[in-house]
Amino acid sequence: MDAVHRFLLEDLDIRGALVQLGPSWAAMTARRSYATPVRDLLGELAAVTALMGSNLKTPGRLSFQLQGHGPVSMLLMECNENLQMRGTAKSKLAPDAETHIAGVGDLLGDGRLVLTLHPDTAPQPYQSVVPITGDTLATIFEHYLAQSEQQPARLWLAASAETACGLFLQKLPDADTRDADGWNRIETLASTVRPEELALPPETLLTRLFATENVRLFAPRPATWHCPRDEEKVRNMLLSLGREELESMLADAEIIAIEDEICGHEYRFGPDIIDELFPPDGRLLH
Repeated sequence: MDAVHRFLLEDLDIRGALVQLGPSWAAMTARRSYATPVRDLLGELAAVTALMGSNLKTPGRLSFQLQGHGPVSMLLMECNENLQMRGTAKSKLAPDAETHIAGVGDLLGDGRLVLTLHPDTAPQPYQSVVPITGDTLATIFEHYLAQSEQQPARLWLAASAETACGLFLQKLPDADTRDADGWNRIETLASTVRPEELALPPETLLTRLFATENVRLFAPRPATWHCPRDEEKVRNMLLSLGREELESMLADAEIIAIEDEICGHEYRFGPDIIDELFPPDGRLLH
C-alpha cells in the first residue's frame, strides 16, 4: 500500500500501473470532514495524481485542479517527483449531507481541469486548462490522456475512507502489430475489476485479471502524504503585513488564527507575536 506499481503486458505492448494509497490517504483526510462523495472524488484525484507524478523525470511539482460552480468549487491534489503528496477540497456540502451524486457534474457543475507543472529548473510553470469531459473522474482523465498522449488509455478508480486506488492501462504503438485483438481483450478483462479488488496485493490482482498473459511487475514507487507544519513561513507572512495591521487584527480578536487550507494545519498567535516580530526600541536605563 502507498505505492505506484507499474507493469507491462510484454507480449502485447500494453503498459499499466496500479496505484494504492492507504495510510497516506488516511493521513491526508484525518483533519478534514468532507461529505462522502467529496472525500471519494478527492481520493480518486489523489490516485490519478500519484500515477501522473510517477512519470516526473526531473525535480518539480505536478498539480491537478478540478474547478467548478457546483456544491464543490475546487479539488486540488499535487505531488513532487518523490511522490510526496498533499491536497484539499472546497465544498459547501455538510459532512453528514445526504446526497445522491450521479456524476462529477453534480458536484462541480460546469467545470474545468487545470494541470500545472512546476519544474524546479524552469522560471515559469507550464499550465494546461481543458473543459471537463465525462461523468466520472476516470473518463475525464481518459479523455485528457487521449488528447495529450495520442494513445488510448483506460482508468478504473475507487476511493473510500481507508484507501484511494486506481488501475491504469495504455495501448502502446506496437500493440496491434503484436496482437490485433490484444487491447480489446485486456480492456474487457480489466473492466471486470470491482472497486474493492483495487486494494488487493498487486500480484494477486494482476494474476486474477490477466491469468493467461505474461505480466512483468516492476519495483513499486513509494508514495507519502507530505504536509509538515511550517511556522516560519507563516511568521514571515505576518511580518510582511506590518505591525499596525497585526495590532488591528488583535484589536478585533485576542488570537490571530491562520489556517493552512491545503495541509489542514492551524497556526494561532497571541498579542506577544507583535513584540516577537517587531521588537520594541531599547529602554533608557540611566
